[in-house]
Amino acid sequence: MKVYIAASFKHQHAVEMLTERLEDMGIEVLSWLREGRPEEAFLSKRELEAFIHSAEGERVFKFCAGSATKANLVIYLGPSGCDAWAEVGAAYGTGVPIFGLIAKSEEVGLMRHMIHCWSTSVAGLLEQ
Repeated sequence: MKVYIAASFKHQHAVEMLTERLEDMGIEVLSWLREGRPEEAFLSKRELEAFIHSAEGERVFKFCAGSATKANLVIYLGPSGCDAWAEVGAAYGTGVPIFGLIAKSEEVGLMRHMIHCWSTSVAGLLEQ
């Protein structure tokens, strides 16, 4: 089984821990942290804009979009931003099941219906 975790860079440590738990269970994680550039979260707006329009930015985008649509499962960690929700939408549009870890400050509205199964804890999420 291949899993992709859609989440904000602000959840980097949670993504790392969840990745480790999933891999300990024998699940392959298509990790944007390994393929992407975690340091992009710390770039200035100008540097981030240059990264987005660079060949490296295009490569990372293709990895993330491709992973979200080709995984066997997508896990959304909330609250996250528009990029994670775009990945959820891409997964939903291609029929990939999506599980979500909801947070109290989650602001998504009607589109929350794209998530097949919501959990309020990591333990609950992993039991699914």
